[in-house]
Amino acid sequence: MTAIGSDWRVVEGVVTTWFDAPSLSAAAALATCIAGLAPSAAIDLRSAGVRVRLDAAEQTGDVSAAAQELGLVADPGVLQQLSVVVESADPAALSRFWQDALGYEAAATGDLVDPLRRDPALSLRQSADARPLRNRIHLDVVRPAAVVEQAGLGEAFGAYGVCHADADGNEVDVVPGDPLGETDATSDWQAVFGAVASYRTTSPAAQGALAVALAALADEAGFPLLIDLPPGLVVLDSGKDRWEADAHGLDLDFVELAARLQRAAREAGATADATLPRFVQLFMDAADVAAVRAFWAAALGYEPDRREGVTDLNDPRRLNPVLVFQELDPAEVERRRQRNRMHLELAVPADAARTRVETALTAGGRLLGEAADRWLIVDPEDNELVVKTAR
Repeated sequence: MTAIGSDWRVVEGVVTTWFDAPSLSAAAALATCIAGLAPSAAIDLRSAGVRVRLDAAEQTGDVSAAAQELGLVADPGVLQQLSVVVESADPAALSRFWQDALGYEAAATGDLVDPLRRDPALSLRQSADARPLRNRIHLDVVRPAAVVEQAGLGEAFGAYGVCHADADGNEVDVVPGDPLGETDATSDWQAVFGAVASYRTTSPAAQGALAVALAALADEAGFPLLIDLPPGLVVLDSGKDRWEADAHGLDLDFVELAARLQRAAREAGATADATLPRFVQLFMDAADVAAVRAFWAAALGYEPDRREGVTDLNDPRRLNPVLVFQELDPAEVERRRQRNRMHLELAVPADAARTRVETALTAGGRLLGEAADRWLIVDPEDNELVVKTAR
């Protein structure tokens, strides 16, 4: 096996690192270098740095050298990957539902994965446990309205008329998004909780050049735009709600910025794909929201939303899904006793795993089991988190 060097880790089977960067433009400069070195790489640009995921370990030395020339320093200790696990007596019977609901693909491992490599993987695992359903955790997915209609999930139910359930009763809210703004100036954008536009590019060089141009516009505006570069694409994302003034807290109109970004993308020859925008978040009911939320903030290293009264927790690098908390009636004693069929798994670097487990336990978690490189922890209301090493 090719050595990957100290800058890199293998996270969920993928050679990955994070380089700190002072701006989106600095991160985009590295992306243009990687385009020539590793055209199949997935690159996620943030105002604080860049995550790079490679198909081959042989490319790590060249990418690290390019980053060093640009003055970017690797910090692989911050890497983590959050995924969702659904347990079932018949996992195969659930697969098509979740593929259609999320717009995911089946990987060789059997896991369901985002083809854009942005949203959390979902694993369907065999379980012979007979237990009543406890829907304390569910997924929210927001996709363009036309895509939701084409998914053919059947009649929705629930208070908002957007809830669907698989054959076992596990729930997902599939929410139709709306266009961003009311003019053609932002017609490439969809409001899917965040504002998202996805562009297809003709070559790795074109992808890198477009990323540089768009990063410069975002830096000029002072907006921490998320720019993801899966192969052949440039995905622009405001982050959840941050196209709205009360969420971003900046002196700017994001819709105006979106119009400038759209114009630049079109002038560069990129083609918008209106079917691709998507947002996935995790939703958790809790009788004691404060205690459960504090546990998950510590266990995941997440930060609270800046807005008062909003329960969201965010990955500080906006690379992993948002967690949202809603109060559950404490009188529903039986529902609280049942065990979820859905739980979360967190892959972290091996040298960070013990510290992360201890942090979760200090924040109110309980250790239920430990195996080779895996720790099963429950939060104050017995929702499960598996911490595992990313090697």
